[in-house]
Amino acid sequence: MNRQQAQERFTKRITHALIFRLFLLQKLPLACIAGLRVEKLTTEHCSISIPYRWLTQNPFRSIYFAAQAMAAEMSTGILSMMAIQGCDPPLSMLVTNIEAVFLKKANARVYFTCADWVLISEAVEQAIKTNEGVTVRAKSTGILADGTPVAEFYITWSFKPKTIKH
Repeated sequence: MNRQQAQERFTKRITHALIFRLFLLQKLPLACIAGLRVEKLTTEHCSISIPYRWLTQNPFRSIYFAAQAMAAEMSTGILSMMAIQGCDPPLSMLVTNIEAVFLKKANARVYFTCADWVLISEAVEQAIKTNEGVTVRAKSTGILADGTPVAEFYITWSFKPKTIKH
């Protein structure tokens, strides 16, 4: 299976509601409990939503910043996971930094979208080509359903070839 086929297979699995829920339950149970959903995934962008409800709220009647960070990180992380599918050598990925700017109260479902596929895939290609660790700073913007921006997150990902232990 080539990389494009591996990425297409990954996309189909992640965008299937039941398979995604099982993935979250196994790997990210807090995201499952919080109600994160993949709204859209293409090779251009990923959109993740988080509801405003009792489990995600803070005392100020808005979505807790950490819950927003989880959704923002996932929008960049799914694109990163898709980019490393089928890589030879296999790559590991890790968040190395996170920055946030909060613009407005998040008191309804928020949609976090990352459109940095090109930057992420270029970083992955560079890591494969140089066999060295590479970082990329991806942006995720959170908006309400009416288009009002509520937050901007900048997640720095590191991609590094996995070392094979003998």
